[in-house]
Amino acid sequence: LEQLAAYLQVPVKTLADKIEAHKGGYEPIRLASDVTLDKVTKIEEHRHELPGITVDVEPLRYYPHDTMASQLLGYVGEVSEEELAKVKQAELEGTNSGGPIGAGTILGRSGLEKMYDSVLRGVDGGRQVEVDASGRPVEEVGRKHTVPGRNIHLTIDLNLQKVAEKAVYDQLATLRSQGIPAKGAAVVALDPNTGAVLAMVSAPGFNPNWFAKGITTEQWNQLNTDANHPFENKVVTGEYPPGSPFKIITGAAALELKKVTPNEMIYDSGKHWLIDKRNAEGEALGWLDFNKALAKSDNVYFYEMGNRLGIENIDKYAKIFGLGEKTGIKLYDEGRGNLASPEYKRKVFNQDWYLGETFDAAIGQSFTLVTPIQMAVVMSEIANGGIRYQPYVVSRIDNADGTPEEIFGPKKLGVLQVSKAVMDIVRNGLRDVTLEGGTAGEIFKGLSLAVAGKTGTAENATGTDHGWFVAYAPYDKPRIVVVALVEQGGFGASSAGSIVRPILEEYFHIPKPVVAPVNGKKGDPKMGTSSIKEQKVD
Repeated sequence: LEQLAAYLQVPVKTLADKIEAHKGGYEPIRLASDVTLDKVTKIEEHRHELPGITVDVEPLRYYPHDTMASQLLGYVGEVSEEELAKVKQAELEGTNSGGPIGAGTILGRSGLEKMYDSVLRGVDGGRQVEVDASGRPVEEVGRKHTVPGRNIHLTIDLNLQKVAEKAVYDQLATLRSQGIPAKGAAVVALDPNTGAVLAMVSAPGFNPNWFAKGITTEQWNQLNTDANHPFENKVVTGEYPPGSPFKIITGAAALELKKVTPNEMIYDSGKHWLIDKRNAEGEALGWLDFNKALAKSDNVYFYEMGNRLGIENIDKYAKIFGLGEKTGIKLYDEGRGNLASPEYKRKVFNQDWYLGETFDAAIGQSFTLVTPIQMAVVMSEIANGGIRYQPYVVSRIDNADGTPEEIFGPKKLGVLQVSKAVMDIVRNGLRDVTLEGGTAGEIFKGLSLAVAGKTGTAENATGTDHGWFVAYAPYDKPRIVVVALVEQGGFGASSAGSIVRPILEEYFHIPKPVVAPVNGKKGDPKMGTSSIKEQKVD
């Protein structure tokens, strides 16, 4: 054992512990993985001095794009002793449904690797050999052929994913350089007409190749102690106050229930007349109709919508749009979010409900929490005319020979109980958000694409506000929905909207605008003062 440890350049105790852990078994024990060629050569040269030691070639999972889509793809790792014991017990009881697993088996640990482990893994082959007293093979007496794993095909657009990843990390770096915490981000792009996921980014991420090769203690500690949670897929598990994108639901409910007409003018004096609740920076925007209120993201207007609707109707329409429940995407640990209601407050805090909390709920604050994938579904419903599709990320499973085994497609979950007339009014307001005078007008200035969207700056009790931007395009015939959230990113238009634009440019193959020279030098366009002020209303 000392000689083998010297060849592998590992402590003798490391090998001894692995042997002790498998003591009494008849299956081969993996003592080392990813062994370099020079070490293999030395072991083979001294094989006669190492009875019972063999060198096998085994497949190694390789992720060519390193950290890209890491939480979505997941990672793999060797089966543990505890897992092996459970599998063996299940086999004895006839309840094992995960396929045969032996010592050294590599399993999916998270993401799609875990969700589709039994599909991807296949079945290991093996040999039965007769050995002499020294443990050297003498004769092969039986062989079990390997059954290759099957292949899964994703709905992800690789080029779009690359652009989304770059947009996220570039923007996080920019925000941090400005002193904004920008701790992480979540971005998802959907086809609103099918539910197919076109891109999914959760930042920060990790490199799954570290696990495939055998992660070091230093690497594990680096990931496990990261306060920004690189293992978490924030798109499906992260729950955040929706902020102003929730005004889409409040507005649709108020119009549908005839609590307001699209042309009714409501005066914003800077605060609501019943309760001293104001716009984010105390702005007073004067007389507003529905379209202008949505485009400007006016809090006072939507406080009044909350006053007219009541919390029961706000809660009802949030459920109609699919909030408060999982979207059904086939990924682990999806969050369901939470809906603000008197019942929730009484159950959790044993306190009464106040009108001011209804106002907060109307603008996506209070106790309301959503996941980015939920908001993508909401925007898809608006974009496609009211159909709720289940998001999906796997389009096909193929057999090892390449023939299709199972094909996945759109799955309709329901139809919105909102009239076409109301949907059209809401869509018009969302279109104006990205035009001059809207809260995202400066971000989308000069873009040769009609985009509908909604900015959001969601209050965060533990730090800087979260920034949201939810969008679809083209406005008249939607083909893509993009939702971006920047944790502690500040104003949604500037933090999250700046991520969405390059994603849309890539999807529609729109050339990036040439930046005009400033004082004879190329520079970045500056956001106008009026635009900054409009964002602060959000």
